[in-house]
Amino acid sequence: MSMAHEKEVLKTENLTDLLNELQQFLHDSARQGTAIHEVERAVWQQVLRIGRQCLGQFLALQGTGDLGETLVVAGQPCHRLPELHPRRYVSIFGAFRIERAVYGSREGQKIDFVPLDNRLQLPEGSFSYVLQDWDQSLCLEQAFGQAASTVARILGLKQSVDSLEHMNQEMAKDVTTFMLNRPEPDKEGELLVLSADGKGIVMRRPAEEPAPKAHRTKGEKASKKRMATVGTVYSVDRYHRTAQEVVAALFRDAPEVASARPRPQQKVAWASLPRDDQPGSGTDAVFAWMVGELLLRVQDQPVVFVSDGQASLWEARGYWLPERVVDILDLLHVTPRIWQAAHVFHAEGSQEAEDFVRARLLRILQGQAAGVILGLREMATKHGLRGAEAKTISGVCAYLRTNLARMRYDEYLAAGYPIASGAVEGACRHLVKDRMERAGMHWVVEGAQAMLDVRSVYISGLWDEYQKYRIEHEINTLYPYRELVAHEMPA
Repeated sequence: MSMAHEKEVLKTENLTDLLNELQQFLHDSARQGTAIHEVERAVWQQVLRIGRQCLGQFLALQGTGDLGETLVVAGQPCHRLPELHPRRYVSIFGAFRIERAVYGSREGQKIDFVPLDNRLQLPEGSFSYVLQDWDQSLCLEQAFGQAASTVARILGLKQSVDSLEHMNQEMAKDVTTFMLNRPEPDKEGELLVLSADGKGIVMRRPAEEPAPKAHRTKGEKASKKRMATVGTVYSVDRYHRTAQEVVAALFRDAPEVASARPRPQQKVAWASLPRDDQPGSGTDAVFAWMVGELLLRVQDQPVVFVSDGQASLWEARGYWLPERVVDILDLLHVTPRIWQAAHVFHAEGSQEAEDFVRARLLRILQGQAAGVILGLREMATKHGLRGAEAKTISGVCAYLRTNLARMRYDEYLAAGYPIASGAVEGACRHLVKDRMERAGMHWVVEGAQAMLDVRSVYISGLWDEYQKYRIEHEINTLYPYRELVAHEMPA
C-alpha cells in the first residue's frame, strides 16, 4: 500500500476525533456530577465505536488483495477476475463488507484463490473466531435465545437463534479428533479411574409423529428421551480408609476432612448419543474414547472402572477395556438397596432401620457381601414374606449377587481405590442436566450431540486449547497456500 493511501485511510477513520470526544465526555461528566454507572455505560459504547473504527481501518489498510493479473497456485496459473467479490465479516464490533480481488478461470466458476482471505485467515463462515468463542461460551450455559439477548445487550449485535445453533454444530465438528489426539497430560495421580453412566435427553417430536394425548395413561410420557452415555477419565492418588470410616462418612457421624481426600487430576469427560446413521455411536463411542485415554495416559499405575449396575455398561466394559482393569460397583448404588431391605423389616425413619443398614454396609465393606445376601434370604424365609415384600428382598439379593465380583470393597479400601462414581455423576449433571434438561427444552439428535461435544470440552477445562486447535485446523484446511501472501501485499 502506498504511503499516500495509508495516510488517507488514517485521516478518514477519525480515530483521533473519537478519542478526543471520549476525553471531552469524561471532563464534562466530572464537572456535571454524572452518575458513575451512566459514565460507565457511555464509555463502553464509545469503546465499541473506537473498536469498530480500528478494525475498519485495519481492513482498509489491507486493500483488496490484488496480486496482479495472473497468479500461480499449486503450479497452476490463476487469473484475476474482473469484478471484486464482497464477503460479510461479523466481528465483536459489528458487521463489515470486505471487497476482495479473486482468482480463478472465469466468473461463475469455482474460485481458486483469494489473497485477502488467505492473508487475514478469515473463518469459513461470516462470524469472527472471537465472536464465535464469546457466543458459544454463553450458549454452553444459556439457551440460545438468552445468549443472543446477552450479546445484544453487551455488544449491540443482533444474532438469530438459528445462527447460534448452526455455529454450535460447526464448532463441534473437530471435538472428536481433538479429544482423541490431545497432548499427554503433564502430571498424573497414582491411579487412573474410568467411569460411565447414562443420562436421558428429551428429544423433539418428529413432524410426522402424532401429538401426545391430552390425557395420558399411567406410564405414558409427553416426550421421548434418548439415552446419552457419559464417560469420565481422571487420575487420583490413593486414599486409604477403613470400612468403619466409610460407614461413618455415609451416616455423617463426623465431618470428613476435605483436605485429606486427594483431588482428581486431569479430569476429562465426554458423552455420545446413539445415532442410527452412525454405527459405533453412543456407548461404543464413549468406551472407544476411554481406550484412547488409556493409551495416552496410562503408564504403570493401576486402572479401575467404577460404575453402577447397568448391564449394558458392564458389557461394554468387558468388550472394550483390558482385563487388568479393576471393576468396582459404585457403593452409592448398593446403599439404597440395603435401605429398601431395611424398610421391609423395620419402619422408615426408625433407629432399627438405620442400625440394620449400618451393620450390613459394614459387612459388605469388609468383604462379606455374600454373607449379607444369605442373611437377607434367611430373614425373608423366617418372616414368611409374601407379595411385594418378598419381591423387594428378592430384587435386592439378585442385584447384589449379579455384582458380587465387583464388590470386593475390603481389597479396594486396602489398595486406596475409589469406591464411588461421583465424578461421572457430577459429569452427568454438569454436562447434560444443567444445560439440556431445562423446562421446555427439546432437542434433535444432531443439535444435542453438538452441544454434548462442546460442553465436554468446556467442563473438561480444555476450552481455550480447543479453540486454538480448531482455528489452526480450519486455517490449515482453508488456506494451504497462504505463504503466497506472507509478504507485504500491494494496494
